[in-house]
Amino acid sequence: MIPIERPYMKISRSVKIAVAAVALALVGTQASFGAATINGDGSTFAQPLLSTCKTAWQSATGNTFGAYPGNGSGTGIANAKNGINDYNFADYPSGVGVNSYPAYANTKIVQIPAVAAPIAIAYNLGGRSQAQTLFLSQNTLSDIFAGKVTMWNDPEISKDNNGSTTVVTYKLDATGNPVKVNGKPVVLKTTTVVRHFTLPAQTIKLVVRSDGSGTTYNLVYMLAKLFPATWSNISDNNNAKLSNTFSKDYPGAANDLLGRIQQVKGSALVAAQIAKTPYSIGYAEANFAKNAGLASAAIQNASGAYQTPTAAGVAQFLDAATFAADGAATFNYADKNAGDYVLGIISYGLVDSSVTGAAAAAVKSFLTYVVSDACPTTDSTLQFTTLPPKQKAVALALIAKLPNA
Repeated sequence: MIPIERPYMKISRSVKIAVAAVALALVGTQASFGAATINGDGSTFAQPLLSTCKTAWQSATGNTFGAYPGNGSGTGIANAKNGINDYNFADYPSGVGVNSYPAYANTKIVQIPAVAAPIAIAYNLGGRSQAQTLFLSQNTLSDIFAGKVTMWNDPEISKDNNGSTTVVTYKLDATGNPVKVNGKPVVLKTTTVVRHFTLPAQTIKLVVRSDGSGTTYNLVYMLAKLFPATWSNISDNNNAKLSNTFSKDYPGAANDLLGRIQQVKGSALVAAQIAKTPYSIGYAEANFAKNAGLASAAIQNASGAYQTPTAAGVAQFLDAATFAADGAATFNYADKNAGDYVLGIISYGLVDSSVTGAAAAAVKSFLTYVVSDACPTTDSTLQFTTLPPKQKAVALALIAKLPNA
């Protein structure tokens, strides 16, 4: 049987090709300043996307995307502070936490919100259970990672996994990416799903990041904001005590870190460790979890609905966020849109605006392409999404502050 292609798929593909052409035409103008090689480091979250975007950008501009080892947001921040690399990436904004960018004395760091994607809560319950979706309320998620719930068959988890819930499904185009209208993902359908998951009487094993990580920061930031009593060791008006390292922020018993909790460096290794550790749960960007063959939990949002990690769910969640003029995002965890996936993460490009030359112009060109609608849509398996229009306008205004040469 010959498949029938829906009209919206043709339109979406045409629009996507046009967007890519325009974006590459814009960044291609940089080539007149002379080719350059740009090197960066930082966020492991951003690494797969940057690697995907580089090919078309290099062809259009004659520049070279050099080294990007992906040593974590902590490294990206330290590099930006010390003038290392042409650019760096980190997954949380200035003005929050002990590693805030205002600590960069005598520098002119511009932080540019570039792209977003979901943080997956990945788990390994073995066998047939991997084909079932685990449902977790925000409170249960907090209690698991705070060490208050330590058994899979705990009544709190069982309650989340019995009953019914609303699930929003978004319309996808022919390449598997969300269809957007005016920057918002289009809802295909809203359904009621019956939850039923018989959970094993096994100890929960946590797999977390050992290094300075924006993924850790964003997960713990949300939990501490929503449940400050549980995370009282780091909670204050702005979570200023929060670090980017799980072992420093963990509010549970110290001996858990030597027994029940496994710590590894980088999102890829977190996902790999979960995959080989029965009865474990951890966090990593959705593409790392998928590549490791892991199932990802559906997380409850403020409407009471549960959503699995998708680019469309994050895009919908970000639509309710606010962005300051310096690029810093404030998430709205109280937004009651049923389609929100609340564990969204934004990666920020960090660039010293006082640096000029061919490499500086190339960085500006590359970030322009990354922020565009063309780059993240080249590979739907990555689950990256561009920012909604009002947030993207902030990003483009910040990019405009960077030198052309």
